[in-house]
Amino acid sequence: MPSASALHADMPLSNIRVLDLTRIISGPFCSALLADMGAEVIKVEPRETGDPVRMQGELKEGLSWYFANYNRNKKSITLDLYSQAGKDVLARLIPTCDVVIENFRPDIMEKMGFGPERLKQLKPDIVHCSINGFGTSGPYRDRPAFDFIAQAMSGFMSLNGEADGPPLRAGPPISDLTAGLYGALAVTTALLRRERTGEGDSVSVSLLNSMVSLLSFQAVNYFASGKLPPRTGNDHGIASPYGMFRTRDGQVAIAPSNDTFYFKVLDALDLQHLKEHPDFATNALRFRNREAIKILLEARTLQETSEYWIERLNRWGVPCGSVLSLDQVFDDPQVQDQEMAIDVPHPGHGTIRMLGFPIKFAQAPCAIQRPAPELGGHTDEVLSAVGYSADEIAHMRDAGTI
Repeated sequence: MPSASALHADMPLSNIRVLDLTRIISGPFCSALLADMGAEVIKVEPRETGDPVRMQGELKEGLSWYFANYNRNKKSITLDLYSQAGKDVLARLIPTCDVVIENFRPDIMEKMGFGPERLKQLKPDIVHCSINGFGTSGPYRDRPAFDFIAQAMSGFMSLNGEADGPPLRAGPPISDLTAGLYGALAVTTALLRRERTGEGDSVSVSLLNSMVSLLSFQAVNYFASGKLPPRTGNDHGIASPYGMFRTRDGQVAIAPSNDTFYFKVLDALDLQHLKEHPDFATNALRFRNREAIKILLEARTLQETSEYWIERLNRWGVPCGSVLSLDQVFDDPQVQDQEMAIDVPHPGHGTIRMLGFPIKFAQAPCAIQRPAPELGGHTDEVLSAVGYSADEIAHMRDAGTI
């Protein structure tokens, strides 16, 4: 892992400064991705409480590791965005930044006096990213939204679960995380365009749109047929055999997505005679008779252990694996090789563990340049850099502006 204290001037976004007005997850995840790639991210937080996630999840010695994971590599300043003095500070900060990210409801920035036109006046080439619940237009634009609501309203939950069971949400906050990913993609794309044209842009990402975009073949098949797809649990919606298969001591996930892999499964399981079975000759036939073929394959997988089948199926080139719990995931040699859990020194809190970097740059890798900030820990530094004197900063602190 790159040194936690190493500063990399040649990181992909090392010349980009981001003003981060976000809180909770979608926005902080977006700005964390940019920070991991070298951007200087200034996180603006309420003076007394900070980002609500500071007090959520498991706290160790007063530090939320949940907060630390999504706010690493950032600086924190406190600022009362609803006071005129706070708005004056914000107006001085914006021209020094390349990007402004916020996850307010669509009308809040305008009401604060920092709508797209004002932002452009302050910094003509600014990239403004709005992450919201439902988009910046439409009948739901002003509704509040959280991850669960987006999962429900997008159709995503209707596709999850067993056929005879209720709709199910994904465990992780997937709409927040997907919106954060799209936000980071939108920001970097807008910055690339700015390099060519000299123009900034306003980009919008919503939790609902992000989830609808993930509906994949289920949505496309609905468009083509007009038929609502059924919930299929761990089975695939259009491929068979595909899913969880019982073994002598557990279960194995097997994913033969086409004929090539299907025939490899039969070879690995010593079921070559099924290659000529008329009920299973094509994927369409196998899907129609998926219960029958699963019974035949599972009769074989039940004869050996999960470890045996994972080794054998991989030897035959068949995608497969076990369902791992989190302790098993982070003990897995592949996950360890990819450094997807990293230990980060955090002053006053010892060493904390957080998720690693999913993007692997060969020449300019992501790095931990600083741990998650203490609330307002960089206020004096950031304000001094934009021209405030020590006396002015002290006065604003006494007045409750910072």
